[in-house]
Formats: sequence, structure tokens, C-alpha cells
Amino acid sequence: MKLNKKLLATGVLAASMFAGQAWGAVSAEEAAKLGNSLTPMGAEKAGNGGAIPAWTGGLTTPPPGYNNDGIYVNPFADEQPKFTIDQSNVEQYKDNLSPGQVAMIERYDDYFMPVYETHRTAAYPEEVMEQTVENATTVELIKDGNGLGNYQSATPFPIPQNGLEAIWNHITRYRGGSVQRTVGQVTPTEGGDFSVVKFQDELTWRTYLSDYNPDEDANVLFYFKQAITAPARLAGNVLLVHETIDQVAEPRRAWVYNAGQRRVRRAPQVAYDGPGTASDGMRTSDNFDMFNGAPDRYNWELVGKKEMYIPYNSYKLTDRSLSYDQIIQAGHINQDYTRYELHRVWHVRATLKEGARHIYAQRDFYIDEDSWQASVIDHYDGRGELWRVAEAHNMQFYDQNVPWYAIETLYDLLSGRYLALGLTNEEENPYEFGVERRSRDYTPAALRRAGTR
Repeated sequence: MKLNKKLLATGVLAASMFAGQAWGAVSAEEAAKLGNSLTPMGAEKAGNGGAIPAWTGGLTTPPPGYNNDGIYVNPFADEQPKFTIDQSNVEQYKDNLSPGQVAMIERYDDYFMPVYETHRTAAYPEEVMEQTVENATTVELIKDGNGLGNYQSATPFPIPQNGLEAIWNHITRYRGGSVQRTVGQVTPTEGGDFSVVKFQDELTWRTYLSDYNPDEDANVLFYFKQAITAPARLAGNVLLVHETIDQVAEPRRAWVYNAGQRRVRRAPQVAYDGPGTASDGMRTSDNFDMFNGAPDRYNWELVGKKEMYIPYNSYKLTDRSLSYDQIIQAGHINQDYTRYELHRVWHVRATLKEGARHIYAQRDFYIDEDSWQASVIDHYDGRGELWRVAEAHNMQFYDQNVPWYAIETLYDLLSGRYLALGLTNEEENPYEFGVERRSRDYTPAALRRAGTR
């Protein structure tokens, strides 16, 4: 059965999905909208007649001053906020915020959202957009939605018919093919004290391996390796993940190299609500990248599409003149360096299946229509109480045609603490795209070779 849609009085498209159904690719007639009324990635090409402009191809030209070195110059540095949302006016803007965003404003006197002009900067390589258009009529959900059929790369469901398809678009979205990054993670105390855990991450899609063989590891989506480089007590520990497409039939393969023990072991806990690496209990494994991993423990509902203020074009948070001390403070990051814009998002609700276990009983995702990036996620505990609020501070890596995050934040409303991941202001060579990797670089044996002590 196809998604039941109706046009609301506000002009926002609403939709619903019912559990237990099977879904396939859209018709050729429906797919013909891609590149016409829809962008090649499935967003509405037109603006809203107001703050949201039409999509005209995204930001693909670096601004003056960019040196092609992975240190991104802010193309909108001269812009000033149009207005600010804070405790004095949050009721006025509630319809365009998530409950979690409202809760953050209500909890913290100094938490506010500076709203800027909207720029639809998301852009992709031509081959990614072409593959996405092709996927629309060929890729299918299989095995109760826990896997993808006829899938190789790019966005599988540019015209999503249900919540599972929308969340798969986030999980599989293009992030550069093969990239290495050096980033910091902090988990401040309630008073704002923090130390930085530094990671060197590698992410390589299977199809971007230099020795790619379509007949080998066919169920693997990508390979991920994460080495801790600081502090000294954790340095040398390395995580390796083979992210499988159907994680129910073949669970994610994960190994860790423990530098103190000088040994490699399997790590089945690196999944679902297992503890996030060096996170002091402030995130789960599937909180990384806002959400990752198998979707099988939840029922997924496509609530609809809405206009929402989300973090966007967040180049200020990567400014090299800023120190981590200037960004990190008690309760939340320094909102002076944030930027919010009005964009259309897909609202997807995940509710825990009966008999399944996870610390989050419900998660409400707000996924940017242009990039398929989860931009805000509200997390509820087993009592139905709002617990954690995640915000992804999106930015366009304009030299690579890659939408990704400047940093991710995950705020705990109960403890008053939070996690921020992806900090690059004090790191050398934070991003390197087009890194050549072979399959042997992502074997358990490679973990031992990567060990530094």
C-alpha cells in the first residue's frame, strides 16, 4: 500500500505509515519528478514563497580565501541574524521548533537560537545524483525493512513512502566516499569543566575501495576505523566497524584494539544502546552520526513534512580563531557561534517495538529534505519523558560537494550535561577527502598494525 498523503491547510505535506507493510520502488511516473519539481535528491525544488528559497544547485564554489586545505572559510561571514528565538518569544515560534528545542530554551536562560537568512547549500557530485534518480525505481526494502535490495550507493529512496525509507536515506547518505578526519569530543561536567578526547576517523564506502570487488563483502555498506589519539590514558585504542546493510541477518562486525593489552577482540557491544566510545555515558553507540545502525528495534512512522528552524551553514563553529574554551560552556555550547535557518524537514517517529530493549523508548527525527541529514532528534525515556535533545550543526563541504556536520551535540535535560563531537578548531588537517584505501586496511590484522603502543 502506498503512503497516504494529503495537503494540509498550511501547505505542508503530511503522511502516515502503517507497520507490517512491504514497500518497493516508486513508479517511473513518480520518479520523473526528480530533477523537475523535485531536486535529484528528492527535495521540493521550489521555495515556500517566503523565507525558504528555491534550490538552484547548492553551494559548489569555494569562497575567496579558501586554500583547499580542509579548513573551511565561512561564505556567509558578513551576514547578521534576522532575529533571535529565546525565552521571551519562544511561544511565537513553537510550531517551527521541536519539543526538545523548546525545552532547551525554557531550561537555560542563556540558550537562544540566532536565525539567519536561509541558504539551500546542499550539493552532491553529479554521479551521486544520477545514481539516486536511478535508485528511485530499483531499490527496495527487504526483510521487513531491515535491508536494502538492488542497492549499491547514493540515496536509496529519494521519494520516501514510509519512515523506514526516510531513515535509510540518512544512514546511507553520501559523505565523500573515502574520508579521514581528526576531531575532538567533549563531555563537560554540569559546571562546564571538560577535557578533549581526540579521534582520527576513517570512513570508506565499500564501492570506493581501490580494490573494490562487487562480489566480496556484498552486505557491507562501509568500513569505519576510529583511533583515539588523546588523552594519553586512551591513546592507541582503535575501533574497527564493518557496517552491514542487513544487520539482522548479519550483525555489524566490530573489533577493538586495546593498547594496554595489545590485543584485538570482537566488540558486539558497539551497537544499539551500547556505550559510545569514551563518551562518559553521554551517548549510545547508535547516537553517533545522530543515528546509525540497524533499525529493527523500532517501528518507524513518517509523520510528515514541516518547516523548522534547524542548525545550518554552521561555519562559525569551525572558525580557527576560536578555542574549544570559547565554544564549550556549562549546559550547552556557546550559542553565539551557532546559526539556524528555516528549512523543510521530514518528521520521522521511532517507537520501540514490543519486547525490544533500548534506553530510548521513542525518538523523533527531523531530517533535512536537501541533504537527508538528521538535523534534530528528540529522545524520550521509558516513562515517555523527554530526555535528550540532539542537534547536528550542518555545513556544506563546498570543495567536495559533501553535506555533513560541523559538530553534533547531544543535550541531557535531566543531568544538565551534554556531549559535543566533531570539534576541529584546534586540530591540524581536520578533513582529508579522496583518501585511497584498500580492503586490507579494514581487517582485524590492520587494527594491530594501527596500534601505537
